[in-house]
Amino acid sequence: TGTMSSECLGNILRITMSTEYFEDQYLSFSVVDKSGIAWELNEAMASQCGYTVTYSNWNNIEFRASALSCHSHLEKDVFIVTIQIKASYTHDMKNATTYLKSASCHYGPWSPRELVCESNYMEVSIEKEIPQTIKSLIQDEPENWTLPFPEAKEGEASIWQIVFHQPEEKKALLVRDAWSAGYGLNTTDTRVLLRIPYTDTQIQLFEDQGITLSAVRSSTFYKQQWMILMVDTTVACPIDGVNYTDKTIIWTVPKYVQPLSAGATSFKDMLVEAGVDLHRLSTKEMASRKYMLSNNLNAITMKIPIGAEGGYYKTSVSNGHHGAKYTINLFLEHQWEDNKWGLTKYTIIKEIETPFEQVELAITNNSSTSARLMNVTVGMFLPDVELVGLTIDGEIVAVAEAVQHGYLTYQVRYANGSKAYVIQVPLDAPSIKKEYMRADMRAYTLNVTLAFIIHPTSETFTVPVLTVSAVKDAVLPSARGFCDGRNLHLVITHGNVDQNWLPFISDYYLTPEAAQKHSYNLSDNGTHLAISVPFLSSHVNYEDFHTSGIKASLHLTLKDGITLANRRDFSVSCRFSPSELIQCFPNGTVVITAVKLVGVADLDTSLFVLRNRRCKPHLVSEKTATFKFNVNTCGTSRKFNSTTMTYENDVLYFRPGNDTPVYQLKFVCWYAIKQTVDVQYESKKNPLPNVKPGFGSLALSLKLFKKSYLEHYQDSEYPVVKYLREALYFEVELLQPKDARLELNLDNCWATKSPSQDSLPQWPILTNRCENREDSYRTVFHKVNYSLEVKFPQHLKRFEVRMFTFVQGTTLLQE
Repeated sequence: TGTMSSECLGNILRITMSTEYFEDQYLSFSVVDKSGIAWELNEAMASQCGYTVTYSNWNNIEFRASALSCHSHLEKDVFIVTIQIKASYTHDMKNATTYLKSASCHYGPWSPRELVCESNYMEVSIEKEIPQTIKSLIQDEPENWTLPFPEAKEGEASIWQIVFHQPEEKKALLVRDAWSAGYGLNTTDTRVLLRIPYTDTQIQLFEDQGITLSAVRSSTFYKQQWMILMVDTTVACPIDGVNYTDKTIIWTVPKYVQPLSAGATSFKDMLVEAGVDLHRLSTKEMASRKYMLSNNLNAITMKIPIGAEGGYYKTSVSNGHHGAKYTINLFLEHQWEDNKWGLTKYTIIKEIETPFEQVELAITNNSSTSARLMNVTVGMFLPDVELVGLTIDGEIVAVAEAVQHGYLTYQVRYANGSKAYVIQVPLDAPSIKKEYMRADMRAYTLNVTLAFIIHPTSETFTVPVLTVSAVKDAVLPSARGFCDGRNLHLVITHGNVDQNWLPFISDYYLTPEAAQKHSYNLSDNGTHLAISVPFLSSHVNYEDFHTSGIKASLHLTLKDGITLANRRDFSVSCRFSPSELIQCFPNGTVVITAVKLVGVADLDTSLFVLRNRRCKPHLVSEKTATFKFNVNTCGTSRKFNSTTMTYENDVLYFRPGNDTPVYQLKFVCWYAIKQTVDVQYESKKNPLPNVKPGFGSLALSLKLFKKSYLEHYQDSEYPVVKYLREALYFEVELLQPKDARLELNLDNCWATKSPSQDSLPQWPILTNRCENREDSYRTVFHKVNYSLEVKFPQHLKRFEVRMFTFVQGTTLLQE
């Protein structure tokens, strides 16, 4: 067929097939005998019958057959070989396509002895001689041939036998037994052939000039009446002899090795030729390729520059690393005459493969920022490499499926047969990592692992591809800050680089849970991050205080979510009225809050004192200390003038062993002592005291607390499960207006079985501002005290109720 070509190379027929034609297909080879029967080849049968299947170059399958192979058909000096090839896309060879190829070659004249050293077998064929007498048979080496005679005589008449000569013993096999043992035997009208695989147990290894050879010493006998026909079928082939120096292959073959020259005393070289791929090269062709062939007294040496014409590189892998080996298929033909055999033709086919050499692969980043496309070229690769998969975000993806992940891959082929692979990915693909670099720059990182297979060995290797492209498209977050009377606010507008940045205030990671714990307001709607922090809080810095106000600042840092490196800093600073720190009550009670300034950050607020050092803080936080005392205590001084009475004191901080304060905050309360009021008097009957009802907008809240009014239930935690008689802590608060003159009183409170306040049944909890006296477990009121969080205790009412349920008789009522 057109997919195959044949070539006659001496006593070997070669048929070459293109691997591209049979791409992705399984192949089986059979040899067709002259009866039309196809004998399928395996490795054992191929080496027994004189067939070799191998790869040549990157894209050819090579089939070689010996002239005396098992099923070749000989007609005079012409041998004919027919092969059958089946190709299928499945391993079980179903739906296979069959190809036949028949080729013939002329070969002759034959030498008396011909030896072939193929890659998978050794072969010797001997010309039949006129039968000799026993006396003439043993005259050359009586010590070698005396013992086989009894063994040969015991065989059946007209049956060939083969006798192997081992140093310890001689072993005779009938032809059928030798064939079962894997030996190839053949005979024609004029020749006898023995073929031995390199794996045979009768092989003996020996050295000649430091080179190891594989040899089998054997004799083949034929018994007929009073005569015995014997042929010496000894064969020997070199199995090494290759060295590498200075980028040069040196192949040395010993001459006239002992097993092949036994009984001969004189030798004469008749021909020494060499070539590549069974093609002989002339002296001129060798010189042009810088080959060197030398024939010395005891050896033939061939030197080939690594990488020279005639060979090729093939991809290889060692310990996961990509590399290459140089391969060249040499052959040597040596013909000599001696005084025993006459002319011997010795052909050696030697595929030489250099040691592994690691090859670094170039990875070129050709990304286009204007097209927003990552474009990476990987290679060069030899033609025997194929890209089969990609690992994207830990997932192994076939090349055909990679496009679904945004990855486009294609080959770029070059004139010398090499190729590269191009991977294109949009910058906005999910697997492309985006990271802020600096200023307006973002880094786009492609991190993908490419998986390759090598044909035909099916070795695999991977190439990690990690490339980074810098693109000027970073939009940094921006912020605006402002303050109201009691809070500092920061509103941050997100950019395109801060998706994984984390908010920190004073090196404190501000999670939603942390914000709730500190009563901060933290919200993020995807485009804006809003943070509100009360003026008096542990994460606000106090920079100075003056009669005009206290300067407070809130510093927020956005940090990288992985490295925690600082990415962006924002701050807002405002002056707050000093009245936020002091309250002077008409009854003479003073509440003063002292703050720790940035410049003296090592102060312990719990050690703040008033003039009378026995007056300690009533409430302490990391940055504040709150005192509550009467103006007639704690060393408070008093001054009078015509209209006011002034009380003064100081918040002080002393270092141990030092009576000079390092911190002093002076505060003053003024009280009016004289005030003129115009009063118009009219005599009327005094009305009965009463309270007139008024109308207005009030904002109230009812909260259920978990325990002792430390933390209330959030909306997401409802419904709350409680058991009978378990305490429920309620708080009712007047949210608006914030008027110190108002006081909240609870007149009536009741519980219902359903959310509707008018539904029945009902159970009173409070009646006329008092607990329900009919209740077995009466409502308990809890006093509300002033604190930093509670500025108006009179606006809150807290009470405790025991858990109960509604029943009718002994039946539990269900909603």
